[in-house]
Amino acid sequence: MSTDKSNKNTAASVEALTRRWVNTMVVGLDLCPFAAPVVRQETLRYAVVESEDTRLACKAFVDELLVINQANERDIATTLVIFPNAVADFYEYLGLLDECQRLLNQANLEGVFQLASFHPGYLFAGPPEDDLSHWTNRSPYPMIHIIREGQMEQVLKHIDDPEAIPERNIAHLEALGRDKLIELFPPFKDYC
Repeated sequence: MSTDKSNKNTAASVEALTRRWVNTMVVGLDLCPFAAPVVRQETLRYAVVESEDTRLACKAFVDELLVINQANERDIATTLVIFPNAVADFYEYLGLLDECQRLLNQANLEGVFQLASFHPGYLFAGPPEDDLSHWTNRSPYPMIHIIREGQMEQVLKHIDDPEAIPERNIAHLEALGRDKLIELFPPFKDYC
């Protein structure tokens, strides 16, 4: 699995694989209706946090929150904060995600930004572990996506039935099937 701490990843290789995942899965399969323009305009920031320590990961998250908050959205529209060497366990990751949400609230940025979560072992509550619905949020590394709420609201105005996006994505992945998903993005074979 790509989060194996014995095979420490370089920031460049982590970013490269994450970019490939974004281009192939997120944009290529149209899983996120606002990803393509951000990728095309090169306003998606990839912030690789190399630390294994979750306290340092939280500090790096706050640093990235400050960077995006101070940046013009034409320069940085959104940020993926990637943790290749920390929180390999999904439930540990959920603890980090909760702490990052607390830090976002503490910074009085709730309503300005929201967080989306991705992890190689992502599991939604309810579906069986082998269900393809989990793959809508599976990524090569644990990561937290910092999204500008105002920007997302503008995009969603042009999307018919945005509440149906998750169900549409799940149906799309199920129609493709596990083998095709692995063919599209071979690292997925390590996640199932």
